Formats: sequence, structure tokens, C-alpha cells
Amino acid sequence: MTAMAHEPLTQEEVLLEGFLALDTPEGFRAELIEGEIVVTPPPDGEHEHYISRTARQVIRRSQADMDFSGNKGLKLKSGEACPKNHVIPDITFAPLKLDLFRSAGAWMPCDGVAMVLEVTSTKPKADREAKRRCYARGGIPLYLLVDREASSVTLFSDPEKDDYRQHCTLPFGKPITLPEPFAFDLETSDFL
Repeated sequence: MTAMAHEPLTQEEVLLEGFLALDTPEGFRAELIEGEIVVTPPPDGEHEHYISRTARQVIRRSQADMDFSGNKGLKLKSGEACPKNHVIPDITFAPLKLDLFRSAGAWMPCDGVAMVLEVTSTKPKADREAKRRCYARGGIPLYLLVDREASSVTLFSDPEKDDYRQHCTLPFGKPITLPEPFAFDLETSDFL
């Protein structure tokens, strides 16, 4: 019997394998963001309130019928020498006609995703910066950030390379316009 020579794993491959093998406690979620494993505890009620109010409006008011998934794992392009980013948005929206979520695995590509929503929690810097870059690299057209600390909502649009070229930030209480395929003003008065 002869031993087979195996190519040694790169540091990025070891990190990705270790990440995918994680067994996080119930309610926690683990993400691989720009080469760093980030583990987030279960969200509080206020966090879920913002998600509920946003999802309700999108489903009821969008020009196109939208489907959504809470905590859906997305595989996104990475920057430089990092393995692919494995990010879990609070909500992922896609046109219903695409039926993206039905046959998706635990980690799906982001093709066809129309918008992702993040509500800041214990690590707001990740939502404001690292995740924004990940979503832009993935070409996700819209990124909606509900920033609890700043009491504001920001819509990032027009992704190019590592960032979005456009953004609009408004304080809670002011409506923010979601472009097509949504085509409505998201009311944020419930966020106060």
C-alpha cells in the first residue's frame, strides 16, 4: 500500500473548514466575515420588532411579490486572500417568482437576491462596515441597515467592487424610499 501525497491546505482553507464545522449553541449564529469568525448571540425583542415591521411592509406594499428568509446563509465573494464570506443577513428578500429559497442549501449564492436587511445588535461595526462591503462585493442591489444606536435607517444601493456608490440615511420616523422592484416608501414611525 502506498501513501497518497496530499497538497497541504492553505490557511484560508483551514479557516473555512473550521468555520463550517462549528457547532454553535442554539439561537447563536456564526458567520465568516472578511476572514474573521463572528458569533452573535440570540437577538432581543427590539431587534425582532424592527425586522417584523420591515418585513410586513415589504410583503404588503412592494410592487413585485417578494419572498423572504430570516437568517439565510449567503456565500459572497471575498476580498483579497480570505475564503468566501459566509454571511447571514437578518432578512434576505428576493422576487417570489424566482423561488430562490425552496431548494437552497444552508449556504446559497446571492444571485437573484434583491435586498438584505440588517438591524444592528451587539456588533454594530460589522453591520455598518464589513457586512456592507460583503454585500456590495456580492452584487446585492440594496442593503437596508436599521441602526438602533444612531436611531436611523440607511439604504445602500448601486454596488461596485467593495462598496455601494449611493446611500441615503434618514432618522427614525422619516419614510425611506425603496426603489424597484419594491417601489414604495418604507415607513419608520414604528421604529420610534
